[in-house]
Amino acid sequence: MAESVFIGPFRSEMQDFIFLKRSVGYKYNSEPGILSRFDRYLAVNYPQADALSKEAVTGWGSPNTDQNTARSPMHETAANHCSRASVIRQFSKYLSSIGIRAWILPKNYYPTGQRYVPHIYTLDELRRFFAETDKCNYCSSVPYRHLIMPEFFRLLLSCGLRCSEARLLTVGDVDLEQGVLTIRDAKNHNNRLVPMPESMVSRLRKYAAQVHPFPESVDYFFPGYGNKPMTLGNIYKNFRRFLWKAGISHSGDGPRVHDFRHAYCVYRLKEWAMQDRDLMVLIPMMRTYLGHQTFNETAYYLRWTADVFPDIRMKLEKCYEDIIPEMEGFSYETD
Repeated sequence: MAESVFIGPFRSEMQDFIFLKRSVGYKYNSEPGILSRFDRYLAVNYPQADALSKEAVTGWGSPNTDQNTARSPMHETAANHCSRASVIRQFSKYLSSIGIRAWILPKNYYPTGQRYVPHIYTLDELRRFFAETDKCNYCSSVPYRHLIMPEFFRLLLSCGLRCSEARLLTVGDVDLEQGVLTIRDAKNHNNRLVPMPESMVSRLRKYAAQVHPFPESVDYFFPGYGNKPMTLGNIYKNFRRFLWKAGISHSGDGPRVHDFRHAYCVYRLKEWAMQDRDLMVLIPMMRTYLGHQTFNETAYYLRWTADVFPDIRMKLEKCYEDIIPEMEGFSYETD
């Protein structure tokens, strides 16, 4: 990943801030890009600044359509807006801590917008989507694309993986003898083992025989261009194409690739509920399987299961009302 080059009045402080974040354990991969855009804005509008003013912070933070200012366009989502505001708030705090005057953006200064509602794919939608992935054509620039796409998206659904967890898998992380994935340095810097369904293992064995006939443990299991990991942009582009061909409506609010993970959780919980399994025992197991930090993140899916499948709603609420949270103010993951 190319390092950002800073040219504005706080260029050295931005570099030191990124170094500090990474030195205490944060990945800090996407945040330098936000700082770089802010840096360019400062370089154009406040090139001699020796303090970070409210005018500078809010000027860059407010949406507009002038791309030359390095600010974000008006179509930016509220979530992304708040995310970049958080980065600048942290940087302002850092400046203040080293003796540079800086206006610190208050929390909730900008509206957060509506909470994203996950799209839970119907079984018919899933059949149509995967029928289209199976028709994926050969591409000379990415010669394994037609082999990768059917298995990549199936793995997200069958194991409830985050997109980056799947795309960054190496050959050494995929044990096709034991049928277990090793997820390394995932969200919250956790490692975990993820058993795969036998049907998925069988498909991946056939896939690996074609894509990795002479396997090297460090090779990416789903290679992109130049044997690098697939980019999120490439995955999303293909995802949108399969949705369109499958006749699944898409808007700015989804469906998203991450919704395969939501679908995995909801359908698995439905299955357990219909089998009268003890969710108080199984939900902690699901928490570990998914790599969640808190019980609430996993229990959240009980509410979605009850909402998506009204036929088992009363059953869930009668037996597990204490662990079916209300949506308002409840913690859940979005990535």
